Amino acid sequence: MQDKDLAYLSAIELLDAYRQRRLSPVEVTRALLSRIDALNPLINAFCLVDHEAALASARASEARWQAGSPSGALDGVPASIKDLILTRGWPTLRGSLTVDPAGPWDEDAPATARLREAGAVLLGKTTTPEFGWRGSTDSPLTGITRNPWRLDTTPGGSSGGACAAIAAGLGALAVGTDGGGSVRMPAAFTGTVGIKPHFGRVPAYPLSPMGTVAHIGPHARTVADCALMLREIARPDDRDWMSLPPTQHDWLDDVRAGAKEGGIRGLRIAYSPRLGYVRHLDSRIEAAVEAAARKFADLGAIVEQVDPPLPDSAHTFRVHWFSSARQFLHRLPPEKFSLLDPGLQATVRDAARFTLVDYLDAQATRGVMGRIMGEFHRNHDLLLTPATAVPPFAVGEVMPPPPPEFASAPHDWTWWTPYSFPFNLTQQPALVMGCGFTDDGLPLALQLVAPNHREDLCFRAASAYEGATRWGDRRPVL
Repeated sequence: MQDKDLAYLSAIELLDAYRQRRLSPVEVTRALLSRIDALNPLINAFCLVDHEAALASARASEARWQAGSPSGALDGVPASIKDLILTRGWPTLRGSLTVDPAGPWDEDAPATARLREAGAVLLGKTTTPEFGWRGSTDSPLTGITRNPWRLDTTPGGSSGGACAAIAAGLGALAVGTDGGGSVRMPAAFTGTVGIKPHFGRVPAYPLSPMGTVAHIGPHARTVADCALMLREIARPDDRDWMSLPPTQHDWLDDVRAGAKEGGIRGLRIAYSPRLGYVRHLDSRIEAAVEAAARKFADLGAIVEQVDPPLPDSAHTFRVHWFSSARQFLHRLPPEKFSLLDPGLQATVRDAARFTLVDYLDAQATRGVMGRIMGEFHRNHDLLLTPATAVPPFAVGEVMPPPPPEFASAPHDWTWWTPYSFPFNLTQQPALVMGCGFTDDGLPLALQLVAPNHREDLCFRAASAYEGATRWGDRRPVL
């Protein structure tokens, strides 16, 4: 098998090949490390690659497979960790010049620990904008990360390195974070699959400075791999006092159910192209998601175009996110604060205008939003929306040029991310996957939003759509 074909095998395919001894974890890891060496200088998806540790892990996995005793459900599967998430033995610099590389780095975050316990081969750490603050993956520490589909465009952010790696065939699985769309927006821009599980489904430690809008979730190239990874990293960890109770549910069962003929027959899907208030949506995305809505109907779902009665929550989100960023960073000494990304500095300064009353008002609005969506899902199993309002834009930019209707607020980036942050506020599960391409080959994507705690519905519907369309079979040319 050629290295390129091997690089795009799914986690489930790799595990099957290991089981049948058609491939070994060492063979796969060597091929991927070689591919990273060749391609990472082009896309800058990894900020750290540990050849020695990865090969040692692969050798141990190979020995277990040869003995017929794999240690876990991901034994030998290559994976990466976003550089916001603690990883024992590797610095977690968060894309920032303000973090001391000396550490100590002696602790794994829960998601990292669960991957190790499942036997995954950790290849390295993926790039992030500084402290995950922006929707494009550029940072003062690691520079610009590029989209494998077209190198002059961004893979999105803040999990842009994770998604660029997955799209380029530099690993089967990647851990990302989502405090306002940071799993879903880069999944959209790279044509990969990412899910923001319900808040607390994947334990976090240390807790994100972005508080209760911040989620941890998996990235993969297939819906099944995403479900498999979530099953492993959703296991409990006592360090997160807000994590959900453990679940025995296997989301792979929902993937298999959705893939069957009639697997989503009768599923009630609300299709909302603009959530009732979105003012700008690229016509290519609108057409692709409309076609996806028709495909869901063809597959037997009951699809109705209807908007949830949500308020425009941009201000509510800004109060939460900006205030959290200020609380986390405003105590930096002046010499370190000056090292921050200028846009992040501006965000911290801007947040000074918010009062405690503003924050409590935003919390109250958030509670209303949660109630609205709870009531909405009584009649609709899923909400189908675009994933973003724009396709991938130029590298090196915080956002694309604002359309005329937003010219009066040139620094307001919420206009191109209106489909993501509302569901950080409500904490619901939301999955993003590709649903088409522009004429010049850039991915377009849809979002499926489920009721509280119902990731199973996302996986079931996404699996049916994936099997009926095969958008995920396309590969970038590098």
